Amino acid sequence: MNPVTDENLRAALGALADGVQVQPDRPYATISAGWRRRYRRRRLTVAILATVVFGAVDVVGLWALNSAEPIPQVIFSDTEPPSSADPGSLIGSP
Repeated sequence: MNPVTDENLRAALGALADGVQVQPDRPYATISAGWRRRYRRRRLTVAILATVVFGAVDVVGLWALNSAEPIPQVIFSDTEPPSSADPGSLIGSP
């Protein structure tokens, strides 16, 4: 790097560091407690939101199942069981 650039960067960072004010009345423990409180609140909010979404999906699914017609649906149109043919004849040739 260029020495002039290094000096300019050092001066800019020094000026930025001089602008930082230390707050002795708020030690790290107090600030950390605030961070933890916000983190817990965020996690609780996500848990409540997930529970509400899961419950809503369950309600919609149960409503859809309950609103289906009570008429049994036809899956196979063949109502008669297969003839009493020899089960070995149903197997194809090797």
